[in-house]
Amino acid sequence: MNQHTPAAGLHCAGLIGYCRAGFEKELAAELDDFAAEAGLIGHLRAGPNTGFALFETFEPTPLGAFGQTTDWRRATFARQLLPWFGRIDELPERDRATPIVAAVKACGQRFSGVVLETPDTDEAKQRSGFCKRFTEPLSKALEKAGCLRTSRAGLPVLHVVFTDATTAWLAAGQPGQCAPWPMGIPRLRMPSNAPSRSTMKLAEAFMTLLDDGERDTILRAGQRAVDLGAAPGGWTWQLVGRGLRVTAIDNGPLRDSVMATEMVEHLRADGFTWRPQRPVDWMVCDMVEQPSRIASLMAEWIATGRCRYTIFNLKLPMKRRLEAVEQCRELIRKRLASVGPFDLRIKQLYHDREEVTAFLTLKR
Repeated sequence: MNQHTPAAGLHCAGLIGYCRAGFEKELAAELDDFAAEAGLIGHLRAGPNTGFALFETFEPTPLGAFGQTTDWRRATFARQLLPWFGRIDELPERDRATPIVAAVKACGQRFSGVVLETPDTDEAKQRSGFCKRFTEPLSKALEKAGCLRTSRAGLPVLHVVFTDATTAWLAAGQPGQCAPWPMGIPRLRMPSNAPSRSTMKLAEAFMTLLDDGERDTILRAGQRAVDLGAAPGGWTWQLVGRGLRVTAIDNGPLRDSVMATEMVEHLRADGFTWRPQRPVDWMVCDMVEQPSRIASLMAEWIATGRCRYTIFNLKLPMKRRLEAVEQCRELIRKRLASVGPFDLRIKQLYHDREEVTAFLTLKR
């Protein structure tokens, strides 16, 4: 068994992040940057197609020293981002609870709850049933050992991550710093009458890129929106479902279910050249094009006041994905430098594939 035992208070051994399988290298590079920003010294672990990446410090580090590096929103490729404090190897098949409870008790930190997780890979998903079955008995064992205080608000949540059948990583999810969904994946159901699965991307974007208050204040029924590259209408359908009136721009057709809402005006036009006669509240865009060209177009709409808020997808190249994201950040920064401060949030969502989704607005 290999575990870090903190001195006073919770000491951690590094950062663990979950990602889409195949994007471990990009996530690891982000973790490396965050660690350098916090002055942490250590090394990276990121195996191909494992669905996670790690930064391990050379010595146990107080949780407070990690600062904002544990905020999952900052990492583009992290579905979840957590400070980890222990690893247990060679878990016995018949009694996994005992070594986990011992390691948690040794860390000196109490927790408000426990979440059992695996990376999002085909191999790891085979353990999802075990995680569901094991959650209750492990919770009871932790409670009996005095490690859980479910009535105490403000305590971190214990995350137990099974990266293989005999290895568990122990991490602390801090309130307001970690994704609120197990494995960092919001569970959404595909609506039966939606025109395409792409509607799930925009639904997840609203959940992930906006907080609860923003969804109430800046995304409201009665607003006007533009959907660039709308066909067959998945994103338009999502906006209409929230009560927005939409101008859908695409030379291709929209599904009848979208047009039947009577809240959509479909214009057959080029999304790169069309402009509204008056400003709108929202503009969304899921066009297949070079990411730099999309980023420049989004920045132009915001800079000229044609929309207040935009959510858009950036289709990434097979190589140099992180570099492509940073290039888009820089293009947006340069265009908006003379306009005013802006808020840009970029995440690779669960429903994204070789792409990332972004939210952009000027700070008011």
